[in-house]
Amino acid sequence: MKQTRVLVAGSEKLAVHVARDLATLTRPRIAVLVAFSAFVGGLLAAGPAASLWRVAEAALWVACAGASASVLNQVLERDVDRLMKRTENRPLPARRVSVRDAVLLGAGLAAVGVVGLALRFNLLSALLTLATLFAYTALYTPLKRVSTLNTVVGAIPGAAAPLLGYVAFAGGASGWGISLFAILFAWQFPHFMAIAWLHREDYARAGMRMLPAMPGCERLAGRAAWTYSLALLPVSILPGVRGDAGIVYTAGALVLGLVYLLASGRFAWRQDVRSARTLLYVSLVYLPVLYLLILSDPIVGVGALYGRS
Repeated sequence: MKQTRVLVAGSEKLAVHVARDLATLTRPRIAVLVAFSAFVGGLLAAGPAASLWRVAEAALWVACAGASASVLNQVLERDVDRLMKRTENRPLPARRVSVRDAVLLGAGLAAVGVVGLALRFNLLSALLTLATLFAYTALYTPLKRVSTLNTVVGAIPGAAAPLLGYVAFAGGASGWGISLFAILFAWQFPHFMAIAWLHREDYARAGMRMLPAMPGCERLAGRAAWTYSLALLPVSILPGVRGDAGIVYTAGALVLGLVYLLASGRFAWRQDVRSARTLLYVSLVYLPVLYLLILSDPIVGVGALYGRS
């Protein structure tokens, strides 16, 4: 009996570790950001007619698709992940999860997300989600080994979450949906460049063609970060200029954009670990604060939407 209890306890412990590793493959922090981005996009499109629960449901389906992209990305990159210090202990390169199980998890999440959007919302949002998955896994992921243009290609599916949430309710892309897509597209470059610069030796060792990892291109990362953060300023305040947002969002977005521009400029001027980390931290703060500005704005925020219902 004692031996049986030990075996059962061991099996349960193993199952917990496997479940934890499978959850790790979905990159939960990124999945949460994807869900929140889709939620904001859906809320802006839904207006007072839709419940918060239904907006959250659309965000959940989009998050499932985003988690699928993370899993399948790690399946395709498991060989290079073994060569990089920051990724060598991930479940696939460390062989704690089989490739078969990871593929089944990724495919299952993709099916749940796409079918959920098609059945519960509209076909266009499902097709756009499927196209986003294809762009991330079939274009961006392999391109990282071929060209530094991978960052531009990857920024397209990377910016899709709020647009997908928006289309789920609006049935098309317009207004805030396009604005949020453009904001996320520009926001990603300083964020990417800071990460790539900090881990440039890892990327070079693995043969990943990230701009800061290329010979003689380290300084270009700072210039690219500064250029896109400069472009982000007018893009982010455009909803206010257009009348789609009030002073809370517009003034806040301007301040956020200037802080991002300052951090990017410092990184471009003095590329070192401190400036790269500062830019990375600013980028991580930028997006959730921008979303909170949207949600609290008197014209477009939650109070404005549901106060009229």
